[in-house]
Amino acid sequence: MFRNFIYLILFISFFNGFTQKDDSKPKLIVAVVVDQMRYDFLENLSHRFNDNGFNKLINDGFNCKNNFFNYVPTVTGPGHSSISTGSTPMTHGIVGNSWYDRKKNKSVYCADDSNYKNIGGDEYSGNKSPINMLVETFADVNKSSNNYAAKTISVGIKDRGSILMGGIHADAAYWYYGKEKAQWISSTYYMKELPKWVEEFNYEDNLEKYLEEWATLYDISTYDNFELDDNNFEKLFNGKDNSAFPYDTKALMKHNDCFDMIKETPYGNQMTTDFAIQAIINENLGKRSLTDVLTISYSSTDYIGHSFGVASVETQDTYIRLDKEIEKLLSFLDDELGKNQYTLFLTGDHGVLEIPALLASNGVIAKAISEKELAQKVAKQLNYILGVEVDNLIEYVDNNQIYLNEYKIDSLGLNKINIIDEIVKVLESFDFITNAYSADYILNTKNLMGYEKLIQNGFHKERSGDIAIILEPNIIFYDGKGTTHGSGYNYDTHVPLIFFGKGIKKGETLERTAIPDIAPTISKLLNQKMENSTGNILDFILD
Repeated sequence: MFRNFIYLILFISFFNGFTQKDDSKPKLIVAVVVDQMRYDFLENLSHRFNDNGFNKLINDGFNCKNNFFNYVPTVTGPGHSSISTGSTPMTHGIVGNSWYDRKKNKSVYCADDSNYKNIGGDEYSGNKSPINMLVETFADVNKSSNNYAAKTISVGIKDRGSILMGGIHADAAYWYYGKEKAQWISSTYYMKELPKWVEEFNYEDNLEKYLEEWATLYDISTYDNFELDDNNFEKLFNGKDNSAFPYDTKALMKHNDCFDMIKETPYGNQMTTDFAIQAIINENLGKRSLTDVLTISYSSTDYIGHSFGVASVETQDTYIRLDKEIEKLLSFLDDELGKNQYTLFLTGDHGVLEIPALLASNGVIAKAISEKELAQKVAKQLNYILGVEVDNLIEYVDNNQIYLNEYKIDSLGLNKINIIDEIVKVLESFDFITNAYSADYILNTKNLMGYEKLIQNGFHKERSGDIAIILEPNIIFYDGKGTTHGSGYNYDTHVPLIFFGKGIKKGETLERTAIPDIAPTISKLLNQKMENSTGNILDFILD
């Protein structure tokens, strides 16, 4: 009987080892990605931030000040995928927000999946899934390491930001749909219907409050470059003949896809925070015996940055207001889960170039050129060189890459390798292009360095183009006013990386870190291992 008693005690102890929470691990991992956030925003605006937002993360967390993307193109889809998987497009396969599928002979969007239907929104807004992602995320590893009992909830205005952060096994990914009826929506990939708490959040009266007038939070004269608030370089909202504050959003919404207007103001970030907090509460995140994951993607910064540029009053005001959202989020987490009971990291999915026209007005060599214009220039030169009409040889241009029309090449009896060589020569003759490379060179050359290595890390043999291009600094592919990103230059690749909370040391480093280092570091914190990651574990940040 005594032996049986001992066996019972041992069994109970053994069982408790699996059911009791490991107090050494955080209750919740919170991944915060700020769309289009350059590192210098943290430093240039630090005097405008309060002590409990960005500055709290910096002062009480670990700031990796020399953090870069180690691939191109630097755009949203690959950015979120590289953060979540700890790898680059070469491995995870998300080579752009979209790319040309040679098998389907059409452009494909990184998060589209016709096998699933929308829940909310219109007919096509929810035909989404992470099907195009080829490897698992740190949240996926956390779920598999916990017998799929841990929860992953992903939130973001953009579908790709939410879906690609959450990963293959996310319990739910939500994104914002505006237009005629403001809603947070999802896909049948995750669920059959929206949870009651999401439906309640979507009540029209609740979401209309985010369409308040956008005036500067503080006196506009206290903002840098306030005298340039109204200029000819910024993109205008439809229905407004200038780019000066204030913005009457309720009057402008009817000219700007109705409730889509929310995401193009700082109030889109406010709405994202409020929705994320409701997700924590209603999904009981961080309240169980396992570590859960919440990912939050703030994207209003990107919409505003594209339209108004780096140094604009609009961008400054957006980040000053976002600082207060970070404060709100941290305060809630402290109250809901307890201080030092969660781990948060904050980074950006890419940077951005200042508006080229603004740079040019100040004597900098800078300009925007459209992909269509590039294709026309190349075709004109090829027609002259080859002596035949080859206007349709270029099928698709995106992500600083050219996809060729193989059917057209064959029908003209041309040799693809020779054509690629000729196009490379033509491209390198343009004053706005530094270099051009064949896919064969990128895929098969060992020990590449510098910008060429960035291209290689971002290149997938089946999804990337036939030719890769390096534009000169301060040159972008873009139509109209405003600006964009995508290059391997520092203004696009240098983004924040701050770890904060349980298991994280206080401090900072100038040691160079890379975006793929994030996911394996979080997995190490959780005593897990990411098999497909190409990043390094940042042991020096772990307590």
